[in-house]
Amino acid sequence: MFSVYILRLSNNKYYIGQTSDLDRRILLHRVGGSRYTKPYRPLKLIYLEQYKTRAEAMRREKYLKTIKNRSALNKIIELGGDLASSSNG
Repeated sequence: MFSVYILRLSNNKYYIGQTSDLDRRILLHRVGGSRYTKPYRPLKLIYLEQYKTRAEAMRREKYLKTIKNRSALNKIIELGGDLASSSNG
């Protein structure tokens, strides 16, 4: 299983990523093993989606990273991903 996740950083920004080992990846973020998130600890996992293939997870991660409107990304988080299909059409 592959996970797409969103972290809320201490500066109130989001970090979007994907991984095949969510527990290990979150631990890495929390102990400062990620260069991007290290200065913005503590952080909190606020959103998660699961996919069967890495290709699907990477497509979703890329899509979420293209969303520049913070309120649109907040809606996706609040609705559990339901907005994603309706925002394209």
